Amino acid sequence: MKKKPTLGIFGFTGCAGCQLALLDCEDQLLDLFAAAEIKVFYEAMSNNEDHASVDIALVEGSINTDKQIKELKEIREKSKLLVAFGSCAHHGCVQAMALGDGQWEKRFKGVYGDTKFTVAIPREAQPIHKFVKVDTFITGCPPSTTQMLRALTQLLHGNLPTYTNSPVCLECKLKENECLLLKGELCLGPLTMGGCTAPCPSHNTPCIGCWGIIEEANHTSELKLLKEKGFKTEDIIRRFRMFGGSDIVDKIQKLMEVE
Repeated sequence: MKKKPTLGIFGFTGCAGCQLALLDCEDQLLDLFAAAEIKVFYEAMSNNEDHASVDIALVEGSINTDKQIKELKEIREKSKLLVAFGSCAHHGCVQAMALGDGQWEKRFKGVYGDTKFTVAIPREAQPIHKFVKVDTFITGCPPSTTQMLRALTQLLHGNLPTYTNSPVCLECKLKENECLLLKGELCLGPLTMGGCTAPCPSHNTPCIGCWGIIEEANHTSELKLLKEKGFKTEDIIRRFRMFGGSDIVDKIQKLMEVE
């Protein structure tokens, strides 16, 4: 009988929504638990095997303390495949929206004052690939059920997940949605990785980029288009940053040099 792959599901800084999204797959959850030997899943289990070696590690959340860096490196050492699970782990997400602006300490003190740290030394939030090698990712805030289950199925069969390299705009076209950019909305569909099935534009709500930036995204053209529609540069940049995380830092610097 073929041995089941071992799986560990870990969480760092974030809302834990990706793990909850996995638990919400009620109809398929028993099949998942039957297909893999789950060693660690603190969100769902009490009998976790701390420090266990696993074939696949799903890591949710960004990293914002020195203690988390140490824990992440241990997970990397004890896993054959490490997967960035969700947008926080993949590119930093909302807590990394101001990454690289040089004002993290000022913002931190504005919230916490001169707090003396007793548990962990804080740092600016960053995605996990800044600290360890990441083999693949499951993006989304949170990932959709379809995408998550497809990716997990591929992983449990020894394959890396496959993803679309098309933007959210393609999914809007397939759904015959009216383009929100043409309606004068600040929509990031042209810049954002598809696969979410465009739920926000389908409900007349602009895409805010929560699935991360698509390869070869043209921020220069998007900035120009949105400025022509009357939006201020600072408002556009703020929207670019909202879910851009580490992927947007260099692009923002280049955009501001042109401006």
